[in-house]
Amino acid sequence: MSLRIVRLANFVTPASGGLRTALDELGRGYLAAGHEPVLVVPGETGSDRITPQGRVITLPGPVVPGTGGYRVLTDRPRLRRLLGELGPDRLEVSDRTTLRWTGEWARRARVPAVMVSHETADGVLRAWGVPGPVAGRTADRLNRRSAWAYARIVCTTEWAEREFVRVGARNVVRAPLGVDLRRCRPGLRSAALRARHAPPGADVLLLLCSRLSVEKRPGTALDTVAELRVRGVRAALVVAGDGPLRPWLERRARGLGVRFLGHVPDRDEVAGLQASADVCLAPGPAETFGLSALEALACGTPVVVGAGSALPEVVGDAGAAAQDDPAAFADAVIRLLARPEEERRAAARARAELFGWDRAVRAFLAAHDAPAPPVPASDPRVPA
Repeated sequence: MSLRIVRLANFVTPASGGLRTALDELGRGYLAAGHEPVLVVPGETGSDRITPQGRVITLPGPVVPGTGGYRVLTDRPRLRRLLGELGPDRLEVSDRTTLRWTGEWARRARVPAVMVSHETADGVLRAWGVPGPVAGRTADRLNRRSAWAYARIVCTTEWAEREFVRVGARNVVRAPLGVDLRRCRPGLRSAALRARHAPPGADVLLLLCSRLSVEKRPGTALDTVAELRVRGVRAALVVAGDGPLRPWLERRARGLGVRFLGHVPDRDEVAGLQASADVCLAPGPAETFGLSALEALACGTPVVVGAGSALPEVVGDAGAAAQDDPAAFADAVIRLLARPEEERRAAARARAELFGWDRAVRAFLAAHDAPAPPVPASDPRVPA
């Protein structure tokens, strides 16, 4: 049975990272499974296109100040009319703030709807400086409303699920994200590429692939380089990504051997960078999955992640977890580099192979009670 799965998402731009990748891969997977995915996102102008991930409709939406260009769908009457015209069999919402009203619309229209929790509410609030107790209480109120509004809440990790379990939500399901194991591979490692980005004399090349915004903690990566240099480690850092903090970070990075590439649109180029680095950094404390970290593992590069995020659950023993402190991050980098290179790179790839997109698509379709393709008998990454 083919289902029309209408997907709504905010905070998606051509320069977006993990969310844009997830939407694209899931849409392709839904199409391959015989369904009809329709994605609705905000943009500067309206459009309606057929793409490899299915139909993509862009509605004009305003820029959110201070986010570096992110837009949101704010015209409720127009979006409500569009939903009525599309007549979805399923609704999938990747935003837990301005779009939460769509859960009530789906309930009235008798359309099964899921909300995908791509970040924790209390984690984001804390990252923006809201005191812990206040962030927790505010998050609990938001999460109760979300759990009531939608038939199901989809969480990508057990860590992300906890804040809903805390408020007694009984409609939470788990569905991991995935990684393109063909595009991201250790064979992309290039001595020439590494030499092009590492300044003369650098022994260690670190990589940060991240949006440069407060909740991602990019300053921790710069402080880690400074700490390593104090310890006599000749480290350099490449930053692939853009965002509102970039001017401030560039000023802080003077003299540290940091190279800012801005947004890198070519995903193959990003994979080459990830494969050629010695260690990747993912310090964001509110990450609920961390696609960039998983892509680095698929490229054979270990990752140091924030201990307070979901990433330790994702990277396992193929990476290292550190508290949000440059000394702790430097310790973790040194621990990873102490492992034989061949061993640490093999462990990274093996961990990533547990997270193919085929498995993720099946889990998301199961959350929709939608027919999914069978598990290939030859696929060793999917448990029987």
